Amino acid sequence: MSARTFKGGTHPPERKERTSGLPIEEVRGIKAVATPVNQHFGAPLSPLVSAGDKVVRGQKIADAEGRMTVPVHASVSGTVKKIEARTQSNNAEGPCILIDADPDQSQTAFMPPLDGFSCTKEEALSRIREAGLVGMGGAGFPVHVKLAPSKPIDLVIANGAECEPYLTIDERVMIERPGDLVEGVALTMRIVGAAKGIIAIEENKAHVVGNLAAQVASRSHGLDISIMILKTKYPQGGEKMLISAVTGKEVPSGGLPMDVGCVVQNIGTLLAMVEAFSLGKPLIDRGFTVAGAACATPKNLVVPIGTLVSDLVGLGALSIDDGALKRVIYGGPMMGTSVPHYAIPVQKNTSGVLLMDGKEALAFAEGTCIRCGRCMKACSCKLSPALLNSAIAAGAWAEADAIGLLDCVECGTCSYVCPARVQLVQRFRVGKQTLRTIKMKEAQRAGK
Repeated sequence: MSARTFKGGTHPPERKERTSGLPIEEVRGIKAVATPVNQHFGAPLSPLVSAGDKVVRGQKIADAEGRMTVPVHASVSGTVKKIEARTQSNNAEGPCILIDADPDQSQTAFMPPLDGFSCTKEEALSRIREAGLVGMGGAGFPVHVKLAPSKPIDLVIANGAECEPYLTIDERVMIERPGDLVEGVALTMRIVGAAKGIIAIEENKAHVVGNLAAQVASRSHGLDISIMILKTKYPQGGEKMLISAVTGKEVPSGGLPMDVGCVVQNIGTLLAMVEAFSLGKPLIDRGFTVAGAACATPKNLVVPIGTLVSDLVGLGALSIDDGALKRVIYGGPMMGTSVPHYAIPVQKNTSGVLLMDGKEALAFAEGTCIRCGRCMKACSCKLSPALLNSAIAAGAWAEADAIGLLDCVECGTCSYVCPARVQLVQRFRVGKQTLRTIKMKEAQRAGK
């Protein structure tokens, strides 16, 4: 029987071969971090420290009240140097807490360990929130909110697709820490009350199944957890696409995974959950892939959150050919953000840093849409990108809304397959912001 998948999508070159066989390296000796205050999808935080304060690794340094908030913790022990605005991985300016690290990093401010299988659901959700956990696949959605859905959950899906080219950090976690991954699935199932858990993996990573299967047998806590192999295709790692591939169900327009009884968790998120319970460790370290032709030393790394990639060069952990470097992307090449340089901090949702040369960073002149329909065939959200583009260009926002602009997941598939090289996803990204602003103003006027 052929492997399952979703309708639409495409097959960009995988380019994972330089790092897929490399073990994860933990970088030590970081001398300073610039930790972004706001690293989650939700309300902004306020710093809890000031310049000159001494902090300990794991100490809470920013927080705010409200359901859609997630605290930030010090990833190193040291002294707060200052708080200032800096360019972050979303290519926008935002406040960062700069900490000069002490030579001795042995002291921590971790929480006491907590048994996630015997504590109450409320205690589990509180631990997840206090540990600062967000979805580490890119969106940064608060995990404690995701695991407190308003609808019953039947299935937990561990997202092991890692469909973005270049990125291999999730694959390495599945190879090196399969037991913790299975533990994270079981823990999530216990919190949301799901009867079934599935670890979903693409065919190009089928070699991790042996390790995982052995751990499922011993670390599943008696719960129904299995492994499913999916066809290798982009963007299979998107929540809606993954749910479609695994279950055959379609998340409704404007809906969430809970609307079809599912919760999807990223591999890194599951690992961070396990550490939050077993070690009491907040989310203060991040694993990610560094790759691209301008990187002479491609690697899978774990560093303290707030580490500047440029400092990794200074420590000798990376070697970068600045003469060949033409583009820096934080994230994957399809959904990541192009930034002006690599002196930018790693944060909770940084899955990769790509250092591309001229061949990888080719730029094309944008042509005119020829109505070929390739974007419609490739769109995994079953939208009509060409029609959306026309509506946005005409300022027809009601039409764009009706066609489904807000259902776009910004995967970039339409731009990738477009023979005219129309920059569709960039227009949709800006268009969605504009449409949301229009809707907010309309709601405000209606409420007066």
